[in-house]
Amino acid sequence: MAQNKLHVRRGDTVLVLSGKDKGRRGKVTRAIPAEGRIVVEGINVVKKHVRPGPKVMQGGIVDQEAPIYASKVMLVCPRCNEPTRVGHTRLEDGRPVRVCKHCGEVIDR
Repeated sequence: MAQNKLHVRRGDTVLVLSGKDKGRRGKVTRAIPAEGRIVVEGINVVKKHVRPGPKVMQGGIVDQEAPIYASKVMLVCPRCNEPTRVGHTRLEDGRPVRVCKHCGEVIDR
């Protein structure tokens, strides 16, 4: 089965395009390519009822970030600080890298 590719990776800053958190920015903490979803810190926070157990001594209601579809976010370029589309180009070593469509800066770390 082919691996799905996302335009954002863990550690990227993204801008939310739609939903209850529209217009907010956050850092990607987890990417789930098989589902096409990502988890962004401070975005899509939901309440979860937790029972006491070995990991959680105190049960109750906790807030946690739920995954959102990667298509609902846009990458923020670290150089020009603008939401941008991601272009793919090849460098001299032959591996594909992500490029900002606004400033042309290479985004890959």
